[in-house]
Amino acid sequence: MKSRILVAAIGVPVLLYVVLWGPEWLLALALAALSGVGAYELMKCVGAARSSRLLCRLTVYCAAWAILCGWGLPQWLAPSLALYCLLAFAVAIWRAGEIKIVHLLAGLFGATLIPYSFSSFFRIQALGGHRGYLLLPFLLSFACDTFAYFTGLALGRHKLAPKVSPKKTVEGFLGGLAGNVICGLIFALVMNRWFGGSIRYGSMALLALFCGVVAQIGDLSFSLVKREFGVKDYGTIFLAHGGVLDRFDSVLFVAPVLGILLPLFA
Repeated sequence: MKSRILVAAIGVPVLLYVVLWGPEWLLALALAALSGVGAYELMKCVGAARSSRLLCRLTVYCAAWAILCGWGLPQWLAPSLALYCLLAFAVAIWRAGEIKIVHLLAGLFGATLIPYSFSSFFRIQALGGHRGYLLLPFLLSFACDTFAYFTGLALGRHKLAPKVSPKKTVEGFLGGLAGNVICGLIFALVMNRWFGGSIRYGSMALLALFCGVVAQIGDLSFSLVKREFGVKDYGTIFLAHGGVLDRFDSVLFVAPVLGILLPLFA
């Protein structure tokens, strides 16, 4: 708990500065770093970092580069991803027998879907409005995780997915949904009252509820991968919170959903 509080005490102010007040290039660099580290953690989890450092490096570079392309060089994104696929398969053929299909698939996931998810912040920003909307993917992920954790700790009796995450409970799942709705309504109130927003409260409640389900699916999805490969945490960069994929697993699912649905609900 002490390390969790320490990470929150440092991480929250940094997050707020980068998202709300920092220059746009700083946000792009931060997302590129998260994408690259996340891709590396996934490759390490499936054993690809040991079987082929070249494939691992290609994946990490592509994951970070794809974010920068999505921000300022969109014309280079498709050619870059096509080149990565070509090189990844070439390396797999060259190192046939050492590189397994699961390594290749993890590389493709890390180089394409992880940066696609983090690039959703650019799509949300392109909708216009106050930069505070960029906090929503974090809010509707972290709030769900926090409320689910403490509700499960206090009231948890019925296991939610014991083969994937033994500590998660149905009560925690419901608590996470309730917490998301509460925090979503508070966000709407703050944006409407002080930052010129026009968010409909009923719509925000529905959006927060849906994102609560998406967030917990994201959490369990990355837990499923860890259990498959016998890994406790993807990394240690956030101390007790684990790595990027431990801390931002829900965000990777919620951000694209918000990029699609936010224009309909806000």
